[in-house]
Amino acid sequence: MIAVENLGKDFSGSGGRLVRALEHVSFSVGRGAFVSVVGPSGCGKTTLLRMIAGTIPSTRGTVFINGHRVSGPSKEMGVVFQTPVLFPWRTILQNVLLPADVRRARRSEYVDKARKLLAVAGLESFADDYPWQLSGGMQQRAAICRALTYDPAVLLLDEPFGALDAMTRETMNMELMRLCGLTQSSVLLITHSISEAVFLSDRVFIMSSRPGRLVGDITVDLPRPRTLDVMGTENFALLTHKVRTQLERHHALDTV
Repeated sequence: MIAVENLGKDFSGSGGRLVRALEHVSFSVGRGAFVSVVGPSGCGKTTLLRMIAGTIPSTRGTVFINGHRVSGPSKEMGVVFQTPVLFPWRTILQNVLLPADVRRARRSEYVDKARKLLAVAGLESFADDYPWQLSGGMQQRAAICRALTYDPAVLLLDEPFGALDAMTRETMNMELMRLCGLTQSSVLLITHSISEAVFLSDRVFIMSSRPGRLVGDITVDLPRPRTLDVMGTENFALLTHKVRTQLERHHALDTV
């Protein structure tokens, strides 16, 4: 579903110096798979996501979504940002239906799906409320519902829970798994949390310090469906240790 081939990205720094953010990044993600990317701050994780989303061009290499080369934003992709980015003048239901409005589709074709997603996210009774009436975690749940309303082939998540406290973050991880279970979307999550990456994913990609390169690809063989109890198992501990060891090997652990 996602194919990244020899991707690289350069930026112009101060004084005209060249800043190489990413180099030689290649991987593929199958249909319905959940993949996380971990790495040090500044290694190009968000840059990678933005190139996959088609919001910035690559300097080198190509990205394919469902066999089609990415040359700009695509209707096949849903994106959830670090903050919810909900419109304050629209109700929660109206915010979730925004993709239908942008597509100029009939709202009636999406309302049932939007309400079902809100119900799974525990937001059914808040559908007619406004974003300012909800907590940060509830707003982020609404943002995920919005991205999933039209069943995107690919869901891209850019550290969506980074600003939440530990307990709320664990709750959001469970909500995310439940919501993604309603679709066949392939999911790529950017995160700084090793435990979050292992808990949610089928595979964990590890990136080096800048220029970011893919230096590890760890398969997570934990059974699904998963509950928070899996975090107390020996296998979970072994997998998180394996990710941490790879990060340490590439001198990335101190900033993760």
